[in-house]
Amino acid sequence: MTASLDPIDRLRAIMARLRDPVGGCEWDLAQTFATIAPYTIEEAYEVADAIARDDLVALREELGDLLLQVVFHSRIAEEAGAFGFDDVATAISEKMESRHPHIFGSEDDVGQSREERWETRKAAERAAKGAQSAMDGVALALPALMRAEKLQKRAARVGFDWPDIDGPRAKVLEELDELADAKTQAEQLDEAGDLLFATVNLVRAYGIAPEDALRHANAKFERRFRGMETLQGETEGAPVFATLDLAAQEALWQAVKASEVRKPSEVGGA
Repeated sequence: MTASLDPIDRLRAIMARLRDPVGGCEWDLAQTFATIAPYTIEEAYEVADAIARDDLVALREELGDLLLQVVFHSRIAEEAGAFGFDDVATAISEKMESRHPHIFGSEDDVGQSREERWETRKAAERAAKGAQSAMDGVALALPALMRAEKLQKRAARVGFDWPDIDGPRAKVLEELDELADAKTQAEQLDEAGDLLFATVNLVRAYGIAPEDALRHANAKFERRFRGMETLQGETEGAPVFATLDLAAQEALWQAVKASEVRKPSEVGGA
């Protein structure tokens, strides 16, 4: 019924039909901004996952799922008389042109790096919207690790930052001691948060995105843990991994680590 439309119009027509009070989909009709927000976040992560796996087939599918979320939110807003999909597309188009005056306008591309120019434009946009603090506009819904980095970067842009790595390194050590000295659960929560926040600052000082670093560490831990399970399972009659004591599990961990540092041709050799 909608195949003759161009792809975007077809998707919008499908969503309008699903949200039609007469004959629409019961589930789609029941949704609100709040109820589908978790799906929007989930789809964004699935896009990132497809990219990380270098799976272009999955990426095409996940981008479609993410686009559906934009159309879904826009349709709900249109029904409320607030805005529609065209307004969303127009707003982002105008924003992108405004942030690239050296490409879409007559401004010369001199004097600032791309990041400096981008952040200057964004700061001006926030100010035009009534922002009162350098912290304004850092989304509360961001993952805590990413939000910590963004808050620190905002503070750094107005001069509130360590001049070198020594400061954040000392702060991490200080927070470690304070966590060790914390007595109550409330104190431990407070100090644990300070430690994590300080660690983000230290990693950032090395020019590394904390989110990337933790994703890398997660992947490495998972790979090595699976390697331990595989190594244990290769021994005939071996006990179940979970029944091993910590010393035996640690020995497997060290064996897996050692196999990773050897040359590929040596792995599984001697």
